[in-house]
Amino acid sequence: MHNTVFSPIFLFVIILFQPVNVEHSSVIETSEVVILFEEPLRSAAREVADIYAGVKMELEETLRWRLNFRPTVLLIKDRETFQKIIGSKLVVAVAIPRKKLVVIDYSRMRKHPFTVGTTLKHELCHLLLHHHIRRSNLPKWLDEGISQWVSDGMAEIITDGRRSFLNEAVLSGNYLSLDELTASFPKDKKSLLLAYEESKSIVEYINSRFGRDGILNVIMYLKEGYDVDAAVLKSLSIPLYELERRWHGHLRRRTTWITYLAANLYEILFFVAALITVYGFIRFLIKKRSYRD
Repeated sequence: MHNTVFSPIFLFVIILFQPVNVEHSSVIETSEVVILFEEPLRSAAREVADIYAGVKMELEETLRWRLNFRPTVLLIKDRETFQKIIGSKLVVAVAIPRKKLVVIDYSRMRKHPFTVGTTLKHELCHLLLHHHIRRSNLPKWLDEGISQWVSDGMAEIITDGRRSFLNEAVLSGNYLSLDELTASFPKDKKSLLLAYEESKSIVEYINSRFGRDGILNVIMYLKEGYDVDAAVLKSLSIPLYELERRWHGHLRRRTTWITYLAANLYEILFFVAALITVYGFIRFLIKKRSYRD
């Protein structure tokens, strides 16, 4: 049962995030979630209300933690407004744990790989992790890696699906260390995309080598107040630096120049075709000049 009301929480969000048109905004509240939206997104808001319980249940089953608070989901109608709010052209959604708030750029939903359900699950995972773990204990790479893991690999950032910055880093040896990704992610586009790829990759590596319980044990110890070094050691029986070393070794064995060339075949063929075109044009000019002479 959904109730449409004009809630005081909406005024708070308007103050927190400018610009949003007050006159054309509404609220749907259920016992589990509050959805703020611009009126043209009423059907989208109802969709969020309808799927929320299922998304919440799947997230709780995966992490074995209760999402025992009522978050707020703010749907933004157009890309320009969202970018003014968030300040990034790459991000399509963001979670603000201290406010139990999720902000979604609805203009990007249903554009592969983004869907309302997977995006909502990703951002709710951020809220759930921060609800149970102190911010100082939760490294950024683990926060993002787990949120991608629970949402079937979907990140909250627009990536170039035909290019892997992680594969390039493996071949060149220019990784971003986990220590660099503890407090925050880089600002420049290439490093930011690499940070998301690395975060996803190492959590998937933990899952493949130690199982889901390995991941859940790490966050359990973080919840109990241990720092990430102690949590990894107690959960996986290896130090964090050794985990990182083994993960790098796994990536090197998996990634070769052949796999890199295969993954980037389209761009390579396009580049070669461009070179052939330029070469042919230069030869044409030379022949034309010779003929004229």
